[in-house]
Amino acid sequence: MTEVMSDARARAGSGDVPVRWVWLAAWPVTAVFVLSNAATPLYVLWQREMGFSKGTLTVVFACYIAGLLGSLLVSGVVSDRLGRKPVLLPALGLALVACLVFATAGGVAALIVARLCTGVAVGAVVSAGMAAVTDVAGPDRRRLAALLASCAMVFGAGVGPLLAGVLSETLPAPTVTVFVVEAVLLVTAGVVVLRMPVRRPVRGGGGAGAWVRVPGVPRGAGRRLALGIAVFAPGITATSFVLSLGPSLLSGLLGTGSRIVAGALAFAMFLSATGVQFAVRRLRRRVVLVTGAGATALGMLALVVAVHGGSVPALAAAAVLAGSGQGLGQLGGLSLLNSTVPGARLAEANAAFNVGGYLPAGLLPVTAGYVSDAVGLTAGATGFAAVLGALAVGGGGLVLLRWGRVGSAQ
Repeated sequence: MTEVMSDARARAGSGDVPVRWVWLAAWPVTAVFVLSNAATPLYVLWQREMGFSKGTLTVVFACYIAGLLGSLLVSGVVSDRLGRKPVLLPALGLALVACLVFATAGGVAALIVARLCTGVAVGAVVSAGMAAVTDVAGPDRRRLAALLASCAMVFGAGVGPLLAGVLSETLPAPTVTVFVVEAVLLVTAGVVVLRMPVRRPVRGGGGAGAWVRVPGVPRGAGRRLALGIAVFAPGITATSFVLSLGPSLLSGLLGTGSRIVAGALAFAMFLSATGVQFAVRRLRRRVVLVTGAGATALGMLALVVAVHGGSVPALAAAAVLAGSGQGLGQLGGLSLLNSTVPGARLAEANAAFNVGGYLPAGLLPVTAGYVSDAVGLTAGATGFAAVLGALAVGGGGLVLLRWGRVGSAQ
């Protein structure tokens, strides 16, 4: 076993890592993102048991974003300076704590704690974990690394709610079983991290400055970061809305209370985010980003049709288009960063990219939740869709207008 691990590490240093390790390196990202959305179909159960409003529900959801953003202030820098494993292993441990708190939750406070822990773990994974995939892939497979890291994130995010929906409808203890299963997945991810063939960072890598700071990118990469965020942020905000209020739309507005349906809706959303990335992997990055912006805008139009017409198929279309918008924006943005940011700053760059995306993804759905409490779900969802659709169109326009200034990025 020791010889195998030493051989893997040696090949990692020479850039000759087998491609299976690139895929395995993405597994911890998938496992943690399964947890990120596993609670989605269960909120209607907790809401009925604990008696909280749609506004409180979106706050519980946003606590995840708060934990994630706080984690991103430090995890990228620490990963670039100390290595990927010293960040990933504690993150997996914290995710296990979140599973325990979710499984034993008796009130809103416990849900908030669990969501915060989940957010911190996810923040570590989107910076250190996604950078680890690139490290393992080596310089000749950076485009593959961006594809696998991005798909691992959205595929895990989709599997979580589907798994929770099916298990909660078919097995006893509906708010417990999925977190037991997820704990097993996290343990297997820990084994992968322990054996992952990644080199220790070069002394002095990771840049200078404070350990806790707003993450950024090296000089010259700022425009690439901005263009990626312009499309990724509206996309992930759209999927965040579907995750936080989608079950309420299904059960309250559209008359469908099945947790399997709620989980399947989220799964379809992220399955589209995964599949579309493989479909466009050979296209130019500008085309990927502009298409992503268009998908998000169309998704918001479908959302308006769904809430005004009481249409489950229209809501499903909105979810699929939102997922496609997030997936394309994520792939295009990560590919731009991977093409220009050196490995010693890549985790911090990933953190900066995700801060730009998750900040509006936390704020806008919470606002929509409280507006919906005040004026009704139909009006609240319509206003949200109008604002986000405009942002998506603006992001696509920015890519078209500013693309020539990002140099040789294609």
